Amino acid sequence: HAVVGPVLPDADPGPDAVVRELVSVTHGTLHPGARVTLTPQVYVGNPGTALGLDHADVDIPGELGALPAWFVPAVRDTWVITVHGLGSSREHPMVVMPFLHRHRLPVLDLGYRGDLGAPASPDGLGHLGESEWRDLDAAIRYAVRYGARRVILHGWSTGATMALHAAERSALAHLISGLVLDSPVLDWHTTLRGLAAARGTPAVVLPLAVRAAEGRAGLRADRRPAGADPGALRVPVLIFHGPDDALAPWGPSRRLAAARPDLVTLHTVGGAGHGAMWNADPAGYEEALRRFLTPLM
Repeated sequence: HAVVGPVLPDADPGPDAVVRELVSVTHGTLHPGARVTLTPQVYVGNPGTALGLDHADVDIPGELGALPAWFVPAVRDTWVITVHGLGSSREHPMVVMPFLHRHRLPVLDLGYRGDLGAPASPDGLGHLGESEWRDLDAAIRYAVRYGARRVILHGWSTGATMALHAAERSALAHLISGLVLDSPVLDWHTTLRGLAAARGTPAVVLPLAVRAAEGRAGLRADRRPAGADPGALRVPVLIFHGPDDALAPWGPSRRLAAARPDLVTLHTVGGAGHGAMWNADPAGYEEALRRFLTPLM
């Protein structure tokens, strides 16, 4: 695992390549010619080893068993519950932990069903938030039990979908003061199509593969996706999204923001892949987050 910087504009490696600064190698070794995959995960380890933040490993009682989480304490009684998304882990939300800690907000970083150390889903499959949101509901209950008076849900990808479901369905929804949605999956059909295509599914069988995936995940056509009813929103929402997200199209995010300008703020990020809105512009991301969170603290 290594960390790279932005594309260096003055380097000229030819028409089919870019040059980035190698900032650090945090795990393993890199050799010339190695094949790599770019991901939004910057840190490896836990908040203590990666960031130098005091934290506790906690277990949250969930409906399927104990859910692992990291708790980073701070003095405010509004907690931020962070929820990672597709193909990621609790390490991904660490990108915002230093910012949240500077603003004295306690952070509960959740691992949910299917994660390493968490119970498996009964059918062994992910459901794009349709069942996983109940683990987030358990995290809200845990936060309230241990001192939170209000919570802010900050989710990436399917974690953002889970946050929307919790705000609509949780018995403790009245304690949610705001939602931060990064690359939210609001159109599961398009997202499943993108995932299938990324795995090399031939175009001719792509529709069949998507329908099969929807069936396995229990995503029924008659079930409204998260955010489908803008009128159901009751709290302020900040969405980070942009046109270059190939897995979760930003059209639904734009429509949600347009339908509820009283509650929803869309911060558009260009040149960012799925779940990588912070990576594309850390300073801009954190400034938008600061403006959103200040009245909610």
